[in-house]
Amino acid sequence: MSRPPTTRRLALAVPAALGAFALTALPAAATSTPAQIATSKTNGVAYLKSLQAADGSYAGTGLSNEWAFSAFAAAGTAVVDVAPGGDTTKNARTVYRTLLSTAGWPSATPVVTDYERATLNAYAAGIDPARVSASRNLIADVYGYWQNAEAGYFGPSATYNGTVFAGLALAGAKTQTGVRRVPQALLDKVVTRIRANQHHDGGWDFQKAEGNPTRLSAPGDIDMTGASMAALCAAGVPNTDADVVQAKAFLKSKLVAANGAFNALYGVNTNSNGWAVAGLNACGINPQTGDFLTTLGKTPVDFLIAQQYNPGGGFKYKSTDTVPSAYASIDALRAVAGGGFTAAPPTPVTAGAPKWVAASAFAPGTATELALTVDDGMGNLKVCSVAFTPTAATATLGDVLDAAATSATPSGCVTGVTPSSGTGTITSLNGTSNSGSQTWKVSVDGSAFAAASRGRTIGVGDTVALRWGA
Repeated sequence: MSRPPTTRRLALAVPAALGAFALTALPAAATSTPAQIATSKTNGVAYLKSLQAADGSYAGTGLSNEWAFSAFAAAGTAVVDVAPGGDTTKNARTVYRTLLSTAGWPSATPVVTDYERATLNAYAAGIDPARVSASRNLIADVYGYWQNAEAGYFGPSATYNGTVFAGLALAGAKTQTGVRRVPQALLDKVVTRIRANQHHDGGWDFQKAEGNPTRLSAPGDIDMTGASMAALCAAGVPNTDADVVQAKAFLKSKLVAANGAFNALYGVNTNSNGWAVAGLNACGINPQTGDFLTTLGKTPVDFLIAQQYNPGGGFKYKSTDTVPSAYASIDALRAVAGGGFTAAPPTPVTAGAPKWVAASAFAPGTATELALTVDDGMGNLKVCSVAFTPTAATATLGDVLDAAATSATPSGCVTGVTPSSGTGTITSLNGTSNSGSQTWKVSVDGSAFAAASRGRTIGVGDTVALRWGA
């Protein structure tokens, strides 16, 4: 086969992403030199630019090439600088933002991975994912798939990749100033689920394994192991953690000495290698030294570069293929460039183009969403997307909590708040009252927690976290 190997890749509309670790100063033992990597990046970027449609688009219905945005960013190319024939009015970022802002996007029957994919790629393109438009908040869209009955899962738990990519998206798509916008309490719940799904061999696959001895004993696969490692590390788990070390050992056990490839579920292929290297990159593990330099002097990066056509720049999926694959090229370039599953946008070279674009205020009368978490300090975390219609350019925390009581997805995020009106300090939420130093506090977009009051100003796209404690 010459297309990406797995059904969950198709369900995701192909892989997603998180921080980039540039491989510009490799140890002497590494076999692909910085110069070779630089050439691979230059040619790979040129090939991905050739995939742009005449209208400037990369994304559309069904499977698409928007994952190119995470590869561009990892390789140092701003998505706003990618324009067909130099027509900056059709640059890829503007076209993508327009698509994401469309009321009918992504479809009549969306799934959580639609929003996770968009979050990761919007971030890489320099579109604040929480502020795509006055009405589109991708972070809130993801929050809406939280599973109350299985805290930490996003979307149906049987489809494990929805939870992995929630971790990647929510931890990796930071604010415009580089701050993690979601609370650690949420990420900790996701980490717990990822750990529970790790197979006995140290790997993961796309199916839920938690609580299922048969699935836990089944072989892991390369792709989801790379993604799961990346999600753990994006959420703050160190690469010395036992589960990350076990995953690293799993990948090492699949390494092919002759060429540096990983022996994946569907055999040696570029996409699986790209996902594995992306996972190693995201965890700060050099894929060119130590455990990943084979006895025959080959590394996973060597394999990827060997799959590239030059000067055309595209990468083939299988070594026996005779034409490049768009998906293989995206996965490979992102990995060779040192990226994980997303990267912060580079500074544009197009005159006047800002690094970030974002809605700056609510549009009064236009329905929107906000991402809300409520942590009672005793391990009970509520996560939801709050739908409301603002009446001004800004709102208040009281407005958000009042809306959450009746218009939250999933429901139950807010069951009661005191006071029920005005702008004063919140003294009770969901039946838990302030007591001495144990009080309700609020964080907005990852800011330090401070005393929560109904009058606290909330702006478009703000990620709101409430926590009870000292």
